[in-house]
Amino acid sequence: MKTFTSHWQQFDWDDIRLRINSKTGADVERALNASKRSRDDMMALLSPAAQPYLEALAQQAQRLTRQRFGNTVSFYVPLYLSNLCANDCTYCGFSMSNRLRRKTLDEAEIVRECDALQALGFDHILLVTGEHQSKVGMDYFRQHLPAIRSRFSSLQMEVQPLAQAEYAELKTLGLDGVLVYQETYNEGCYARHHLRGNKQDFFWRLETPDRLGRAGIDKIGLGALIGLSDSWRVDCYLLAEHLLWLQQHYWQSRYSVSFPRLRPCAGGVEPASLMNERELVQTICAFRLLMPEVELSLSTRESPWFRDRVIPLAINTVSAFSRTQPGGYADGNPELEQFATHDSRRPEEVAAALVEAGLQPVWKDWDHFLGRGSQLS
Repeated sequence: MKTFTSHWQQFDWDDIRLRINSKTGADVERALNASKRSRDDMMALLSPAAQPYLEALAQQAQRLTRQRFGNTVSFYVPLYLSNLCANDCTYCGFSMSNRLRRKTLDEAEIVRECDALQALGFDHILLVTGEHQSKVGMDYFRQHLPAIRSRFSSLQMEVQPLAQAEYAELKTLGLDGVLVYQETYNEGCYARHHLRGNKQDFFWRLETPDRLGRAGIDKIGLGALIGLSDSWRVDCYLLAEHLLWLQQHYWQSRYSVSFPRLRPCAGGVEPASLMNERELVQTICAFRLLMPEVELSLSTRESPWFRDRVIPLAINTVSAFSRTQPGGYADGNPELEQFATHDSRRPEEVAAALVEAGLQPVWKDWDHFLGRGSQLS
């Protein structure tokens, strides 16, 4: 069965970089004025030539966001279940080579975390673990996912890539969505940053969204770790290609895109390509213009000042008060962090800032009886 790999193999990294960097102001203007935007338009909107047009780009992105999503912004929060990991990755605090205390939550600890999150008002949960197939794999998920799912309206996961049958099984247990970041679409760069473990398999990870689509997962989240490769523009363009491929082949699923910039962590590497805040705004708005219907997410990796000004432009899903370690909400211990967050405000503070900007924070937007994500669907 055909997967995104066959499409990815058609691209040459250096050729894409050259094409993006050769775009002119005229190309950007054509992209801004197009009624239906092409892949070539996306290159123009990601290019250095688009920087002088940032205001026009932002205005169009905001208009499309309001048309598709109204004034709503959905809240979610990550719940870290374990920092055990069998991979050695240069950019991650959970890497097996880092000397830190390892922790996997048991049933009682999960209950305390869920209690704490419900007290904060959250109803959309993202379960996160390090990648450790034997100790935090399907047996662990089978044991704990149903009880967590019973307490929240929406449940997504960001864990190690699984097989199609395993995703299909997790769907029957209440899983609504899966986030899987390719980290980088440059195979050589990927190899340099993944030194040991199953995550070394570039193509197994690349084809994970295909397996999700075939398993009928309701929502698939994509992203690239911005700054890991020597060209964030090429990574973001190939991310767009990936998304377009998936929409064409698995149209029943919904999609989201995140824009994580490389953040400090224990033993972490310095970014190979720097994306400043204006360029991040440009990239977010470019994705909105190319794909008006896709959910765009902005995490607590970014500063409060930046989030308060960018969310009203094109973002419709945000995290708040994120803790990136197991037990971080009930028994916080910074020693266990996967990476350092930048926006540490409490959820009610983030919500108040959105209301002040004329937006409506959404903590819960649907129920199982409505059908979406239901086990009966």
